[in-house]
Amino acid sequence: MTENLISVKEFAENNGLHRQTVFKVLKRLGIEATKSRGGSENRGQTIAYITEHDARSVLEALASSRNLRNAQEDEETELPDAALYDIGVFYLLCLEPEHDPNRFKVGFANNLNERLRHLRCSAPFTQVVKTWPCRRLWEKTAIECVTDGCERLHTEVFRAASLETIEERCVQFFALMPQLV
Repeated sequence: MTENLISVKEFAENNGLHRQTVFKVLKRLGIEATKSRGGSENRGQTIAYITEHDARSVLEALASSRNLRNAQEDEETELPDAALYDIGVFYLLCLEPEHDPNRFKVGFANNLNERLRHLRCSAPFTQVVKTWPCRRLWEKTAIECVTDGCERLHTEVFRAASLETIEERCVQFFALMPQLV
């Protein structure tokens, strides 16, 4: 089974990173992005994609790089905020409340307002259903658990028979996880 791909551009935007930073870390890790020619929406430009596993590897490398630098220098680093902080929120968003109320997006964000600002460019009617305190490392497990049996439309976009069921699954998942302060 092939793993889902995410564009480097989307990954960088979702995590508050510069694309150049992502490409530098990929090169350091010996990971080569898959390239594909975009359609008319991308004006025929070549788009670079990485797997979800590669994306996690990039975030882990940035986080460990920060920890090593702080231990050696005890100074501020130049890494983006998303790489510096392990705790944020897991969000459940309804993308089209009026026209497709069971189409939703789930994921992790360090800064939900910034994430919503980016999302509303392509999904202007997005509404936050609920958020839960979350560690970045829990994101993929949470997504797999709460979306079991849902139709996957995109990397973190799904359709379910009932959004209330998804919210209840989130409540159950985060009730099992350690409480974050």
